[in-house]
Amino acid sequence: MKLETMRELLLDELQDLYSAETQITKALPKMAKTSTSPELKQAFESHLQETEGHVQRLEKIFKHLQESSKGKTCEGMKGLLKEGEERIKDGGEPEVVDAGLIAAAQRVEHYEIAAYGSVRTYAELLKESDVANLLEQTLAEEKSADQKLTKISTTVNRKAKAA
Repeated sequence: MKLETMRELLLDELQDLYSAETQITKALPKMAKTSTSPELKQAFESHLQETEGHVQRLEKIFKHLQESSKGKTCEGMKGLLKEGEERIKDGGEPEVVDAGLIAAAQRVEHYEIAAYGSVRTYAELLKESDVANLLEQTLAEEKSADQKLTKISTTVNRKAKAA
């Protein structure tokens, strides 16, 4: 799709994020099920609930903009999640798999942080303050999830090293 305006770019990126978040809602239960660390399992389950909220927030944005959320597949997220699935399929020492799941999850979070930061800025430039505020809420939650994973990794990585 040829993008001619900042609004078209905003909508394209929002559709990409909608696809990404929808894909994540399918991946997180698998990651939680695979994890042997109770703290990591809880983080994945908690982030699933947050991610479902992100989807709802995006739907609210599309309704506000009177646009459709459909029409795009986020290939970047598809690739990141495929790597996470490979980590699960490969198996191994449970603690090492948990460390790998954290790395995969943080790649996802960093992708989302970059995407939400960009679209929030686009919304601000377009004077869509309601949209920008909703995107900022999600951006803050993504940053918090990344920080939580970093904290959990200190324990999980030590256990993985000892395995």
